[in-house]
Amino acid sequence: MTTPLPRPLRHGAPAAVLGVGSYLPSRRITNAMLCRRIDSSDEWIRSRSGIRTRYWAAEHETVEEMAVAAAEQALRHAGLTGDQIDGVIVSTVSHLRQFPSLAVAVAHRVGARAPGAFDITAGCAGFCYGLALAADTIRAGSARHVLVIGVERLSEQLDHDDRTTAFLFSDGAGAFVVGPSEEPGIGPVEWGSDGRYKDTIRQTASWASLRGEPDAPWPVIAMEGREVFRWAAYEMGAVATRALDRAGVGLHELDAFVPHQANLRITEELAKGLRLPQTVAVARTIVDYGNSSAASIPIAVHRMLADGAVRPGGLALLLAFGTGLVYAGQVIRLPPAPAEPPRPGEPIRQPDSASSEGAA
Repeated sequence: MTTPLPRPLRHGAPAAVLGVGSYLPSRRITNAMLCRRIDSSDEWIRSRSGIRTRYWAAEHETVEEMAVAAAEQALRHAGLTGDQIDGVIVSTVSHLRQFPSLAVAVAHRVGARAPGAFDITAGCAGFCYGLALAADTIRAGSARHVLVIGVERLSEQLDHDDRTTAFLFSDGAGAFVVGPSEEPGIGPVEWGSDGRYKDTIRQTASWASLRGEPDAPWPVIAMEGREVFRWAAYEMGAVATRALDRAGVGLHELDAFVPHQANLRITEELAKGLRLPQTVAVARTIVDYGNSSAASIPIAVHRMLADGAVRPGGLALLLAFGTGLVYAGQVIRLPPAPAEPPRPGEPIRQPDSASSEGAA
């Protein structure tokens, strides 16, 4: 007797980005303001990073509040409501609670009904990691619509007297709504890590170091800037090329290149090394917004679409890298241009009594 073959498993649809949103906090910090505490100058900061200004959160602008604001804007852009979301992925290194996850709180606030929800910690590459997970989840049929959010409040994890890091990092949130599409809109991810350099971007101590030590220093970000620069500027080009190959996309087909906004000099080196055609728009939001880690890529995509710098429906190469050192790259098809541009300090809807967010 012949054993019948098993029926094939059901599966989902190709995935695409349906909507984008972002939130920039209310405090605009200039280089001159920072130089009151660090031995530096506006010229020195701009020559080494390209940064002129960055945005830092006020007390009420918690990671939860910023994430919710970006998510709600992305939902409006996608024409969806929270109850249509069945997955929430949040990338952050600045939610200062081990549990419950930030994703669970955000899901509740936007009105999602019992979605899968979890946080990931992959530093500045975290948003691209989350985007890859969302696309695979939809392709597998495990979810239909997934919110992917990158949010950081790095201003409270800085040594504001450290001239090597105080000017680099910023706060903010960005979000994509990922959902089903007739044609694939998110290419395969090219990701990985190089643990040999894991300490080049690090937290100076674990949170456990504060236990029972009233005078223990607050853990802050420390970085070996030269090593990170060399690694990112000269190693990530190969990652970008592999991501293009995996998507079957040539440089001439790209509309935009959106690298993690870590340093303008890194962006320029990458664009030069890739020999991008002049027709490809390159994200340079680092100049105005600083390095917001996991939030930088979705914020940059939102800004470029809102400004008309890129064509809705065009192809964009995303490339991210950060602490670990971890990296990720993928090609996406851009959604329609958003009706709402990013505006610093937009009012945040007050949480209801069920919100779990504290002062973090």
